[in-house]
Amino acid sequence: MKTLFRLLLVAGVFGGFAASAYFPIKNYFDVRNRPLWRTQSVSYGDIALTVNSTGKVEPIHRVSVGASVSGPISELFVDYNSQVVEGQLMARIDARIYKSTVARDQALLQTRLAEVARAEALQLQAINDERRGGELKKANRDFISEAELDQFRFVRMTRDAELLVSKTNVDQAKAQLDNSLANLAYTEILSPCDGVVIEKKIDIGQTLAAQFQTPEMFVVAPEMDKRMHIYASVDEADIGMIRKAQSDGQVVRFTVDAYPEELFDQGKIVQVRLSSTEEQNVITYPVIVETPNIGLKLLPGMTANLSFQINKREAIVRVPNAALRFYPPRDKVHPDDRRIIDGVDEQKQLVADTAKQMSANEKAAATLAQNLRHVWISDGVFLRAKSVRTGISDNRYTELIEGELSEHVELVVGEKPKQ
Repeated sequence: MKTLFRLLLVAGVFGGFAASAYFPIKNYFDVRNRPLWRTQSVSYGDIALTVNSTGKVEPIHRVSVGASVSGPISELFVDYNSQVVEGQLMARIDARIYKSTVARDQALLQTRLAEVARAEALQLQAINDERRGGELKKANRDFISEAELDQFRFVRMTRDAELLVSKTNVDQAKAQLDNSLANLAYTEILSPCDGVVIEKKIDIGQTLAAQFQTPEMFVVAPEMDKRMHIYASVDEADIGMIRKAQSDGQVVRFTVDAYPEELFDQGKIVQVRLSSTEEQNVITYPVIVETPNIGLKLLPGMTANLSFQINKREAIVRVPNAALRFYPPRDKVHPDDRRIIDGVDEQKQLVADTAKQMSANEKAAATLAQNLRHVWISDGVFLRAKSVRTGISDNRYTELIEGELSEHVELVVGEKPKQ
């Protein structure tokens, strides 16, 4: 009996120890097995909505300088990167043939002028003969016959026509001489504008043939030391925002590989062209950006990485984008909020199933509904959802328009791995 009592006493003591240790041990394992969450806090700051693209730097204009006459190049006065002014001599074509043509046409003009003088003399003689014949006829009708008077009159008319032909030949000779002088002038290649020579396509001794197509000799870029254009291709999904940025006068910032540490922040949108380009079922539109070119840092052909600023919010409440992208496992969500997780899954499936069948109104409404989101905060064992309405976004934060969140609230963005 005593032995049984002792056994029961020992069992009771051990049971009391076990009962007193159960809850601490249970709490220890609960805490140990509780998930650890990675968090980011709600903050105040600025957000700039941007559209990124790449583009090619080009001069505002590319003026092609060609030749109107043929012949070998006898002299060159400019080279690559030469600064030129309007009217500056850039090259000269061998002019010997054109000089001889001018001399020939000048001699021909003198000949035509001499023919005019001869025709005038013959005309004057014919006029005098006709006048004297008329006077004789008045003095005595028998001195001269009507046939002789007709002869004098028709000779005078012939001399008038010959003088007219001679004067026309003079005009023709002058025009031919002017053409020869113009061709001679064209042997000197002059710059049509102020600028920089960015291409030179000829060398001394090279023969130009301008009979069928005007040969291109130089390409001059005017105002390259003042401003440049960037030709960017923007996706059709973003072109509406680009046009809004243009109307609002938003700045365009960009970098180039030649100066990766320097930010160029004075670009402006000058044109959104209507001509689209399709490549692999992707539609893009050309967007022209103008930027100063201080120090000639921007050179033709450089690749620019552009950021079109669409909108900007200053000193606003911001939610981390990672918190908006995070969706927790259903078993780690508070039972009252599990319907949100279920609804998200159902909505994803609904969108996947009906995207092609949705009407335009439904698609627009669905796009607006995307601004209604949920973020998650830790509430002990489970996560609780907070509804938010969002605005513009950048690569890190999204504007908070509505929601029961304040600065420094920690939002769950992921689960930490177990140690």
